[in-house]
Amino acid sequence: MKLEGVKALTFDTGGTILDWHTGFSKALATAGAKYGLEKDWGSIANEIRRRSLGRMINLGENSPPQYNFDDAHRVVLDELIAENSLDAFTLEDRYEIYWRAAHNLETWPDFPPVLPKLRESFICASFTILSFRIIIDTAKRNNLAWDAVFSCEAIGKYKILPEAYLTAAKWLQLKPEECCMVTCHNFDLDAAKNAGFKTAFLRRPDEWGTAGPPDPTPNPHHDIVADDFPDLARQLGVNI
Repeated sequence: MKLEGVKALTFDTGGTILDWHTGFSKALATAGAKYGLEKDWGSIANEIRRRSLGRMINLGENSPPQYNFDDAHRVVLDELIAENSLDAFTLEDRYEIYWRAAHNLETWPDFPPVLPKLRESFICASFTILSFRIIIDTAKRNNLAWDAVFSCEAIGKYKILPEAYLTAAKWLQLKPEECCMVTCHNFDLDAAKNAGFKTAFLRRPDEWGTAGPPDPTPNPHHDIVADDFPDLARQLGVNI
């Protein structure tokens, strides 16, 4: 195994595991078609993601969080509807986008077959800024069996605050260096490494659709760089 001493893999879930871009793009297009509206739905989907992340990163740094990721999705969607002349969207249309689409996102196809194999050698936990309910619903939707789900919603300190990572390790009853953060986002991995985690960068070139990811190049200090989940498993010494 490449990472000696690692006992748990903690997975970013939005983006690394779940294809949010396709889910939101389809939901927006479906709502728009009801009213004969044509927009760049992919760009609007990306803006939902970008602004929602901006509302969540470092949440809880100075005071207890007053909202979760579902609330961020709802507020940001309302902003974008106003900005893009989509006022025809009803409350039900909006609910279909910010709630039902988000809670029924599909995984990238490389992940579900590999997760059971990884679980034979490691604790595998979703460690996410998404809400508990999104992770619960998408796990059911995609038949994912996590060993544990750690949402920053319960920690009260959101990534990329160091307390988030240290609390996840504490709950696993492991030292930070016995945990490996797995994600396609450098900002998450850099913060995890600063907290003592090992880090694995997994490429997701299509995460943001044709726009491409904002930081596709892994930082050189990551312990593993993998092209997909089968590649990650092989580098961890797991037979698939």
